[in-house]
Amino acid sequence: MDLDSQSDQLQIDQSYIREALIEAEKAAMLEEVPIGAVFVWEKRIIARGHNLRETTGDPTAHAEILVLRAASIQRHHWRLSGGTLYTTLEPCPMCAGAMIQARIDRLVFGAYDPKAGAAGSLMNLLRDERLNHQVEITTGILELECGKILKEFFQERR
Repeated sequence: MDLDSQSDQLQIDQSYIREALIEAEKAAMLEEVPIGAVFVWEKRIIARGHNLRETTGDPTAHAEILVLRAASIQRHHWRLSGGTLYTTLEPCPMCAGAMIQARIDRLVFGAYDPKAGAAGSLMNLLRDERLNHQVEITTGILELECGKILKEFFQERR
């Protein structure tokens, strides 16, 4: 990829992470951990969501899981090959596993999660060659902004 296309891709990635940040803000307003995600198919957002664990009482109601479910409904298929999931925080093992099962092509995330990250911090499920599918990963997009919303959320609760 030449420098111009790298710059173009960075701008595109930043744009979609900003959309995920809007979702994270919605989660914060609900007193949910502020993590947001969007799923992009053919250069448009087909699903968006944010954490809803506290609201629903569902331990699987992570932003990424909810977005994968919504994208599957939009696509009328569980296989989401060709799509990109954008999320504000490095996914946990559950969410990374769901991305593998959905066969997404690419994950883009903002902040690293040193305590539970499964896309490079603690482990990298998405690139594990022992599994039947690997996902391309782009990290650190708007990392400061994505980390800031989480830090502020937890500081307010201490």
